[in-house]
Amino acid sequence: MKVCMIVTDGFEEIEAVGTYAILRRGGLDVDVYSLRGDKATGRFGLTCCALKPFSDFKDEHYAALILPGGPQWKALEASAEVQQLLRDFDDTGRYLCAICAGPTILGRAGYLKGKNYTCFTAMNADFGGNYKEDYAVTDGRIITGKSAAATIDFGFAILTALAGEETADKTKKEIYYQKGK
Repeated sequence: MKVCMIVTDGFEEIEAVGTYAILRRGGLDVDVYSLRGDKATGRFGLTCCALKPFSDFKDEHYAALILPGGPQWKALEASAEVQQLLRDFDDTGRYLCAICAGPTILGRAGYLKGKNYTCFTAMNADFGGNYKEDYAVTDGRIITGKSAAATIDFGFAILTALAGEETADKTKKEIYYQKGK
């Protein structure tokens, strides 16, 4: 199963790399696209190279779209192409996943109406849904994460939705993950 993630300069490193690592450990294929060119530099200076240029995006029947947070959220939200991709994923019943500042993009575009969700607390607005203080919230095909600290729970929420609880539990055991410990 394949998923895609979109980043650009200012992405939150732990949210992108941590989510990527959990999904790969769980056996999913993850393609990371850069909004501009083939690299992106995170908010703390980590530069990821050899990314797929978003201008070359071809829908390879991705099961989910992932939007990490960080200051990049403004550039992602302003991109007409990203907005169209959100519509395409929503229209075809695929997962929309966002963490920290990322759910703001979903909320302002109307995808959180009537949904349970979480996001970086200071960025929560009246998105027409039900804000939760949980680290990760799944409501139908919308998966949201609260903050950088929630990356592991967010990654496992996506892995559980796409690969099943058995795969997620096996992956949790491999990294000695125990929620609440």
